[in-house]
Formats: sequence, C-alpha cells, structure tokens
Amino acid sequence: LQLVESGGGLVQTGGSLRLSCAASGFSLDYYARGWFRQAPRKEREGVSCIGSSDGSTYYADSVKGRFTISRDNAKNTVYLQMNSLKPDDSGIYYCAAAPHVQGLVTVTALCQGDLMIYWGQGTQVNVSS
Repeated sequence: LQLVESGGGLVQTGGSLRLSCAASGFSLDYYARGWFRQAPRKEREGVSCIGSSDGSTYYADSVKGRFTISRDNAKNTVYLQMNSLKPDDSGIYYCAAAPHVQGLVTVTALCQGDLMIYWGQGTQVNVSS
C-alpha cells in the first residue's frame, strides 16, 4: 500500500489549498483516513480524520470552520480543503490510514495518530504572513 500526498505549496495568509492523498495497492473503503501535520520544533498534530463508512469526522480545534475533509472511495483518495490559512498552519502534512470498524474505535481516537498504520511521505505547506 502506498499513500501519496499532493497539493502543498506556498500561500499567503487567508489563502486556500486543497491537499489530496491517493492510495494505491488495495482499496481503502474500510479504512479511516486522516491528515496530520508537523511544524518545526512542534509535536505531530492530528488535523482531521474521517471514518470508513458513516462519514464521522474529527477536526482539531485550531482548524474547525476552516478545513474540510472528504473522501472519494471510487478514487481511493482523501482530500483536505484548507481555507483562511494562517502562518500557524505551516508544516509538513501527512496523510494516514487505518482499518476502521465503526463502533470499536472512534475517529477522535484514530486522529491521535498512534493507531494509524499507513503513512504518506508528506507535503509541505507554507503560509506567509
């Protein structure tokens, strides 16, 4: 299984970016998908995650109302639409995936990161002030 992120780049404060994470190898229909980020000298943070089947989502408080996660199972791809970007949003964004049985593990728990199994290589996001 391979996860490949794209869509990162340099944007001004208030701008938007759309990240994509395409999976190859096998279908991730029964996997939760998520986005994590890491900035220099900061711990990895779970930004947003989406469950496998019921559309349940988690957003970090810092991105609520600005970011939207979505998935297209036909394309084996998960997206992160990021609006109203701030310099604090800068960092390397990683996508991840984990098997998800609804009712056994919450999306919130998955978005802490330790339960994610597959990780992409990351895409850089820089927001200038």
